[in-house]
Amino acid sequence: MGPIAPIAPIAPMDRGGSTGPDDPPHPWVQRYLDHVRFEKRLAARTLTLYQLDLQKLAGNLRAMGVALESVQSHHLRAMIAQMHQGGRSARGIALIVSGWRGFLSWAHREGLITANPLQGVKAPKAKKPLPKALSVDQAVQLANFHAPPKALAEDQPAGSEISSGASNTVSNKAPNKAPNKASIRLSNWLEARDRLMVELLYGSGLRVGEMTGLDAEPSKDAKGWIDLPSKTAHVLGKGSKFRSVPIGREAAKALAHWLSMRQAFQGKGKVGSNALLTGRHGTRLTAQAIWARLRGRAQAAGLSTPVHPHMLRHSFASHLLQSSADLRGVQELLGHANISTTQVYTRLDYQHLAQIYDQAHPRAKRKIG
Repeated sequence: MGPIAPIAPIAPMDRGGSTGPDDPPHPWVQRYLDHVRFEKRLAARTLTLYQLDLQKLAGNLRAMGVALESVQSHHLRAMIAQMHQGGRSARGIALIVSGWRGFLSWAHREGLITANPLQGVKAPKAKKPLPKALSVDQAVQLANFHAPPKALAEDQPAGSEISSGASNTVSNKAPNKAPNKASIRLSNWLEARDRLMVELLYGSGLRVGEMTGLDAEPSKDAKGWIDLPSKTAHVLGKGSKFRSVPIGREAAKALAHWLSMRQAFQGKGKVGSNALLTGRHGTRLTAQAIWARLRGRAQAAGLSTPVHPHMLRHSFASHLLQSSADLRGVQELLGHANISTTQVYTRLDYQHLAQIYDQAHPRAKRKIG
């Protein structure tokens, strides 16, 4: 092996940024992205991250004076080491290297390179933290919470009404007078919508992206809808795969109530979006809006834990396993392609049981003295 060419300073590889004018797209990268777009049906966000990581890989190799077709294992190991020294987390590096591995495996199969230089190269091991879930009591407390109209009207979280295509200008200043009838009607409308959000996230374990994609009525272009008579949600999950998930009695009641109020603030004669969950302007609610509304609702319900949509999905899975232990069934409900993804919740359940044992079993702790 000859001397390793010096590496130009590698940017921290901010996956959300641009590659810049000095990193034009490599033709192999575009070919690979077209391949995974159609073969694997990856989400648009995943494709964007792949593109950023691969263009930065090609750009860094150019800075080293190495053609992509000539890349060797020591070049990649040096880049991985420099990312690690630059402070990038092991999980972040592992995600980037996973994207490289898929790309280079494809290039090898296509005969573009003679061997996969990542063969035998491992990214730093990332710790696998347990998913954060609410306790059963906390989840029920949130699900049973009903915000009074005055609280909703006077304590509107800033940024909570972000919806696709709608402007968002919400004052942080509380009004000087009590809410009028119009504001109370609006707060009741928001309450009906937000209550349904909680029921779908916790009661059915939907991802926030699956929930925002729900339409009020099925259509050939719909990415999801709920059949109220059969109490079934049909959602488009990861990998562009549809799955059907039952909704509970409380979610069905919340849905029926929301559908009866949904059009109230979309303007007279205005044809609103077919989205199930909308902002007051009639446009589809965004994930950011749901995050803000849910966090504010959890605080109002008296929970000290910051609650986000995926925490309710984790809670859904954990609480199901605590009562049924049907791992395959939970896998189907969550839409996990691999059972190993679902198995993490058994660790969470074991942690819960271990805590109960430590607190309650007379032999859990040795008495001293």
